[in-house]
Order: sequence, then structure tokens, then C-alpha cells
Amino acid sequence: MALPIFSSLPFTSNKILFPKNGSLSLPISNSNFRRPTQCMATYEVANDHSQTQQSFKFQPSIWTNDYIQSLNSEYKLYMYAEKCKVLREEVRMMFNKMENEVDQLEFVDVLQRLGVDYHFNNEIRNMLDNIYNTQTSKLKNNLYATALKFRILRQHGYDISTDVFVGFQDEILDLKKDISAVDVEGMLSMYEASFHSFEDETILDEARDFTTKFLKDYLNQNGDNDIMSLQISHALELPLHWRIPRWETQWFINTYERQQKKNIDLLHFAKLDYNIVQNIYQEELKYTSRWWKRSELGEKLSFARDRIVENYVWTVGTNFKPDFDYFRKVMTKVNALITTIDDVYDLYGTLEELELFTEAIDRWDLNAMDSLPYYMKICFYTLYNFVNDLALDAMKNNGYHITPYIKKSWQDICKTYLIEAKWYHSGYKPSLEEYIENAWISISAPVILIHAYFLIPHSIKQQDLVCLEQSPDIIRYSSLLLRLPNDLGTFKRENEQGDIPKSIQCYMNETGASETEAREHVKSMIITVWKKMNKLKKLKLHLSLKVS
Repeated sequence: MALPIFSSLPFTSNKILFPKNGSLSLPISNSNFRRPTQCMATYEVANDHSQTQQSFKFQPSIWTNDYIQSLNSEYKLYMYAEKCKVLREEVRMMFNKMENEVDQLEFVDVLQRLGVDYHFNNEIRNMLDNIYNTQTSKLKNNLYATALKFRILRQHGYDISTDVFVGFQDEILDLKKDISAVDVEGMLSMYEASFHSFEDETILDEARDFTTKFLKDYLNQNGDNDIMSLQISHALELPLHWRIPRWETQWFINTYERQQKKNIDLLHFAKLDYNIVQNIYQEELKYTSRWWKRSELGEKLSFARDRIVENYVWTVGTNFKPDFDYFRKVMTKVNALITTIDDVYDLYGTLEELELFTEAIDRWDLNAMDSLPYYMKICFYTLYNFVNDLALDAMKNNGYHITPYIKKSWQDICKTYLIEAKWYHSGYKPSLEEYIENAWISISAPVILIHAYFLIPHSIKQQDLVCLEQSPDIIRYSSLLLRLPNDLGTFKRENEQGDIPKSIQCYMNETGASETEAREHVKSMIITVWKKMNKLKKLKLHLSLKVS
């Protein structure tokens, strides 16, 4: 739906378990490219699957291809693109009108949350460089501005220390203060900043605990009837650092419109840009829906999830920028193939069939298909053709032979799926560490990220390819940040359905903890991984700042 243009988590930190032997070794292959092979298999009745893992049946998709193809938007018209250019230049001129450091920081923050910062990368970099390199005492007694500066600079990879908060310790930690006397905006700003912490930054751990309590107390006393309460409630639900940018944009545009302190031209630009980009998404979705229909996976594998729209939405969450259209189109296919193959292992295949399928994927040889049932042949041929198409495009565009890396990522995930299937059929209960070592791959993030590396426009470097072979920490941490929250969200349903033990159940089995205690432990693991990811991201962004 178009936007009208003119109109909580009090975690504690415990020890976290990381994979020890989850290497993603990616050997270079000398195999030649093959042209895509079309599946010519005739229909055969599959084996009896009455004893397979699940009797669960997914609801059919609510999005038909005909409906998707009928989507239309007036924002594809030339007049809107021209109006957007005019408004963009008006916003660009605003950078030169801001001399106050707090106004500059707020401006960058609003641009980011409105989802239009990608138009002004150079201007934002120059502004933040100046803020970072200019020592000022103007923020010394301003908790709101100090926390805002810390959050934005650390988000962009600048080397800023938690020492900036030392002078605020009494204000942050004094639990006896009357709420009415406390800087509420400053507390919210400090709360958001605390989620950019590294390990051993105790002042931020303490600040997060205190500000969480303070903000909850504030809501209890004041309700949620004003803008400040609305922002607090939103932040306690999920901190800004953990949110998906495009969803934050939709929420924040509506919230910003209600604020007294708003820039009308900036608001109009954000709405128009949002609607124009939404039209781009609709066209991309049409393309991927046509591909999905041609693949016939949704029709011939009726046991699997028919979720092409949801798989596309995932890609918007990973990168919403309009010029990443090729990335989103291909990654939607990746997500759809992951979903289908996951359901083959989880819902339908017998253990014997799954072993044969895993072996066939590992061999990556069309001759290995002969022993597979019809539905698995469809899966293999579709995946095989997809990988070859992608590899041919990569060879044409940049001259790199990416097949070994892409192929190995699919082999790895299928092997982890098979391990989980064997656990299920044997009733085996893995330890938490054993589960994590397998589950950080089976959650599919390594497959997604390895494909993403080759799809995002950039110059591919040999040292990066070597890094991919060694299963870099950034892939492991990203995978855990997908796996662990997923376990928290799906534990109850999957436990009732009789799935394999996930992290919560593994911890309960291993320690005798209650479900509540196990959930808190998994939440503490998430916090720890975020801290590691924050540090790693900071190091990489800081190096890129030096190079540029």
C-alpha cells in the first residue's frame, strides 16, 4: 500500500558456545561449466511416505501468480521520478545549513530511519568525519546528544570509546531518581546506544539494564498516548540496531509525520522515495513469481511451502536499496530453493531417500540422479540449473569461476539437514554444543551469505575467496544471529510437532533447567554474539574508512 505523500529485552551475559569443527572448506574445482539441463523426468509414484517425519501440511499460498502479475502502481510514472529528484536536491542543500553538532547528528539519524540516507552517502561521510575529528565540549553535559553521537559513529565504524559516558555514570546508575526529573529522551538515546556494545564494556551493560527498567517504569506511569511513549514502546519491543531497516522506515515515516519538530520537505521526499521503491519491489516480485511458476516446484512438490512472496520479502530485509534489484531477484530464488529442500528433509523424504539425495548433491553429477524418486529429481535439476546459470553470469560479468563456492555451500547445508534427519529418526538428543555446531549451518545463513558475496556489486578479491574457505567469523556470527532468535520464536510449535531438539530443549536436557531459564540462556547467547558482531563490524568499517 502506498504512503500518502501530502497528507525490550533485559538480558544477562553468560558463556556462549561456538562451533569448533564447522569449517566451510571450499576447494577449487576444475570442472567445466555445463549448459543448464532441463528436467525430462516422467512422473513416477514416490515411495510410501506414511512414516516420514511430519504429518504437518502447510496452508496454500494466499498470493497467486495472477494476482501478483496484476499489481500496479502510479509511482512508475516519470513525473514522480522528476519530483523525487527535485526534493532530493532540496534535502541535499540542508547539509550546508547545519552547523550545530547535535542538529547534524539528529539529521543523519532521521535520514537513516526515513530510509533515504543511501542518497547522501558522501555527504553523511563528510559530516561524520568532521564530527569525529572535531573535539568539542558542547556535549559534555548532554546525555541524549552524547549517546546519539556514540551510536551513530560506532554504527558507521568510527573508533569511539565508552569513556564518553564516564561523566554520566551517576545519572545512569542512580536508581532513586524521580522519573519526572530524569532526561527521558536521554535515557532512550542511551538505551539504543547500549546495543552497540563490545564484550567487556560493562558501562554499556549497566546502562542497558538501567535504561530498560527506567523506560518500562516510564510507560507504566505515563501510558502510551504521546510520541515519546510510542517511541519508547517501539524501542523496548526491539532496539533500533536489531531492526530491519525497511520496516523501520515504514514505521518511522508515520511517526515522524506526527512530530512537531519535523521538516516537511524531508517528509515529502521520504514518502515519495518509499513509494517509488515499492513499485520497484512489485516489478521484482512479478519476475520471481514467474520464475517460481515455471519451476513447477510449488505444484509438483505439494508437501513443500509455496512461499515465493515471503521469500522475496526476506531479500528486501537484507538489502532494500533500489539498485540491488539483481541481488534481490537471485536471492529470492536461493531462499525458495532452501525452503523447498528443507521441507524435503523435514517433512517428506524417507531416511534412505535423504541419504541418496545428500550423496547426489555431494557428487554434483547428473548421473547420480538415476536412483532418486521423481520429486527429488525435480529438486536436483532445479538447483543444478540455477547454480549453472548463476555461475555463467558470474563468468561473463567478472571472469570468476564461482561454482566451487556456491556448490559447496549447498553440499554443506544438505549434510547438516541429513544429520538432523538422523537425529530425528533415531531419537538422539544432542548436547547444546553439538547442536550449535550443526545448526549454524542448517539455518541456511552460510548459503545465503556466500551467494550474497557474489551478487553484491563489488570487486572480488582473492583474499576474500581465501577467507570464504576458512569459514569467517562474520558468517558464523550472522548465522547464530539467525539461528538463535529463530529457535526462540519456533520452539513451542516445533516442540509440539515433535521436531528435533533445538537450542532451548538441548540446554534443558543438558542442565535440567526450566524452559524459562533456557530461554534466558539463549537470549544471553544472542547478546554475546551481537557484541562479537559489533566489534567485527567496527574493525571492518574502520579499515574501509582508512583505505578511503
